[in-house]
Amino acid sequence: MRLTVVGCSGSMAGPDSAASCYLIQAEDPLGRTWNVVLDLGSGAFGSLQRFVDPALIDAVCLSHLHADHCADLVGLAVWARYGPGGPLPPIPVFGPRATADRIGQLTDHGRGERVASQLASRGAAGSFDVRAWAPGRVARIGPFEISPYPAEHPVEAYALTVAAPSDRDDATATLTYTGDGDLGPGVSTAAEGVSLLLAEAGFLEGRDQVAGVHMTACQAGLLAAEAGVGELVLTHIAPWDNPEGAVRAARRVYGGPVRAARPGAVHRV
Repeated sequence: MRLTVVGCSGSMAGPDSAASCYLIQAEDPLGRTWNVVLDLGSGAFGSLQRFVDPALIDAVCLSHLHADHCADLVGLAVWARYGPGGPLPPIPVFGPRATADRIGQLTDHGRGERVASQLASRGAAGSFDVRAWAPGRVARIGPFEISPYPAEHPVEAYALTVAAPSDRDDATATLTYTGDGDLGPGVSTAAEGVSLLLAEAGFLEGRDQVAGVHMTACQAGLLAAEAGVGELVLTHIAPWDNPEGAVRAARRVYGGPVRAARPGAVHRV
């Protein structure tokens, strides 16, 4: 399994990165490469096209519905309807229960032109096939098995644990993407023993005191240490914060490899 960082800025796109977006790829037994996008935040769709043909996207998995994690579904909808090879069949989109309504809000151009799951059932060009996460229910997309775990955030949100064939050997690789959220039972369970933990560090220790929203880099490091993960990648760092400072903070509590997510970086799991 390969994880490519497409966008990693927190809260908004920054000068060096789009907002949250990650491409995961793995081959099935027949050698076919499957492409799944984890979140598609503001500014990310343009960057995503550097790494994959949008017509080859097999599914989009949303951690939650804040704009910095889903706003560029609009761009994907337009591509799917009008781009080369289009109109494409409905693209599966997994997300919280309100995902279809959120897509409708984003794609409504003031004339009732909405691209939502109900349109998919009528075969509307460029639409999405929206499916709601259910904790305890595994989503299977080609060689991927994706499990959602409730996250501590002001809206319905999930940490996503992904299992797929390893890119290094014949074993099964695992990674957890925390999405947005504070430390809590859901994210702790999701991270347990995974090969790679992609953890948000949207808050700064000692500065941001609001509970139930984001982790700090120190908390992400603590999560990695307690869960026994193989590698920690910090993401969702605000454009005004220092990624290297976040790495240093995580290393104080976690002894494994720690890196800050960088656009274009490829992590082989």
